[in-house]
Amino acid sequence: MSDRFTHMVRWLAACHDCAAHDLLLDTVADDASFRRYFRLTLPDGQTRIVMDAPPALEDSTSFVDIAARWASAGIPVPALFEYTLEEGFIVLEDLGDIMLRQALDDEHRVDTLIDHALSLSTRIAAQPTEGLPVYTAERLRDEMNLVLEWTLPWLELTPPADWPQAIERIVDAITDQPYVTTHRDYTAQNVMVQGERLRVIDFQGAFRGPLSFDLTCLLRDRHAPWPAAKLDHWVAAFHGKAQGIGLITERSPERVRADFEATSAQRSIKVLGGFCRTAFRDGKPRYLGHMPHFLDHACAALAALDERALLDWFEREFRPALATALSHPEALPS
Repeated sequence: MSDRFTHMVRWLAACHDCAAHDLLLDTVADDASFRRYFRLTLPDGQTRIVMDAPPALEDSTSFVDIAARWASAGIPVPALFEYTLEEGFIVLEDLGDIMLRQALDDEHRVDTLIDHALSLSTRIAAQPTEGLPVYTAERLRDEMNLVLEWTLPWLELTPPADWPQAIERIVDAITDQPYVTTHRDYTAQNVMVQGERLRVIDFQGAFRGPLSFDLTCLLRDRHAPWPAAKLDHWVAAFHGKAQGIGLITERSPERVRADFEATSAQRSIKVLGGFCRTAFRDGKPRYLGHMPHFLDHACAALAALDERALLDWFEREFRPALATALSHPEALPS
């Protein structure tokens, strides 16, 4: 038992006016950051979720601030019961264990759930952007270049000659979009399902960013690609919802689909570098197993954008090198 865990338990006992040995804590999950999550069972049987975010590694100020602002606007975030920013401990409402990702396994609920998730994403997009950091062209570019720093050395590859020019074209297409409030990690892992109601978590990284970013997070993440017909339908539905609440006025459905593909290319390539960083720097090799899906997403987006040279490099060189690397578990970080 670590000193930090012991300190957290004592803090929780003080918050709830009980003895430390009367509390039960079970690990729920960690994530790609340095946060950990526990389910706390109180002496009366009520449960809470405890976020452990070491302040030297994770600043929880934005989480607390956004939770308060979004809750007051009716965005379905978990209630905050107790927190200490100095220590990095937060006690949250327990939203259960059913992620949207799991609920989507029921093919009979997929369309309804995605429709609800699209509506929620536009409600988030409509929130005020004041105080949020901006997703700049420099940041978008740097995120894609994580592949050069973390992934290509591992795969023993060099980037294609057209890499800088292709990256700039993708970044230009993204920064030309309307900028709104973005959750920035609006994935099926960060939306919880309670019956027919959706609740959103992990919003501390919210940015002022491109309109299609959360749409991309939802529809192209740690899962096999959806059929093109479904994507067409869902992107058109998102366009209608965004237009209906005034997020966009003159942008056509076809333009929003092109926006979606540009943002999807950026995010998928970013993840191909970011997951390597998480694996090798932070000792979480399980994230490497998700890379083939993001490679599929990147290639689908590049094909739609007609980025033929970059697409050919990913298919001809990157894909076989990744398959070879993942087939040798002895070479992966432990």
